[in-house]
Amino acid sequence: MTVEYQHLGEGILVVTLNRPERLNALDSQAKRELAEVWQRAQDDRAVRAIVLRGAGERAFCAGSDLKEIETTGETVSSELLARALPGVGHDLSKPVVAALHGYTLGLGISLAIHCDFRIARHDTRFNFPEVRHGMLSGFSAITLPSLIGEAAALDIMLSARHFDADQALGMGLVNRVVADAYDSSLELAARLAAHSGKAVEWTKTLLLAERKNRLKRHMELVDQARRDVMLGR
Repeated sequence: MTVEYQHLGEGILVVTLNRPERLNALDSQAKRELAEVWQRAQDDRAVRAIVLRGAGERAFCAGSDLKEIETTGETVSSELLARALPGVGHDLSKPVVAALHGYTLGLGISLAIHCDFRIARHDTRFNFPEVRHGMLSGFSAITLPSLIGEAAALDIMLSARHFDADQALGMGLVNRVVADAYDSSLELAARLAAHSGKAVEWTKTLLLAERKNRLKRHMELVDQARRDVMLGR
């Protein structure tokens, strides 16, 4: 398993992307595992808050495994990709905190923005490189403008420029920049888990109802875009 599921007690679940030798880049198997993890967490009555992190010191997640895509000439289906993102392809009413550090690229940013909180270590480096590789980050293109505004979303997704944690904080992409993102994320998860579970879950559901409807409305468009871009590579 390259995606670990670990109960810490007191309602806290830690999900770890554990492929540090590849900067936690996600191959098709890891995407399937992530899809299963989010469904398992939703159904797990012992879970009240989730922390998502990447193993190793160099990266949270360097995106999709480009070597696999180049070798096979294929990407996973839009349906599987949606389920690999927290709360996109399935319901996930429990709060998720992303503990970010190092390289946070492409699909790594997509994972982060579909979490509910993003806490970044000072060394976090962001980049949406897809347009340079003839690829697409379709679900992020739907979600990101509601988080940071249309202009900023167009800037970072079309320019494919690199930006750091402080710049991400300035545009509202992350909630905090800290010395230890994992410890800070655990502290936040503990506070969330101590609240009324039903109240937290319903509050999240209501807050994100419009985003969920927006993603559902555009699911076919995202799938069409991904297929067209891959055919043109």
